[in-house]
Amino acid sequence: MITERDLQEAIAECEGQRHPTSATCIKLAAFLIIREHMFGEPQSYSYAMPTPAHVEYQSETEFADIIRGKSIEDVLAVFDELMSTLSLVNRGLYESVLRKIK
Repeated sequence: MITERDLQEAIAECEGQRHPTSATCIKLAAFLIIREHMFGEPQSYSYAMPTPAHVEYQSETEFADIIRGKSIEDVLAVFDELMSTLSLVNRGLYESVLRKIK
């Protein structure tokens, strides 16, 4: 049985997508309708962009000092560029990083 918490998590995931597709919007609408049907009063359906999270990574490295407090989206954009370059320059290391992240 689906719980209200499950629905809230699914809704938050859809709302948190940076570039939602039509499929994401359809899923979000379905989750909102299901929540309303199962648990009563509708909540606000207005869409607001989520506030970007900031990095709170704690370590004693220069890297950690530099990224601390930065927008996660900004840090990930740099990593995306780095990974694209790494895939061309050192494919083995690139695949190793992907395995660690998975």
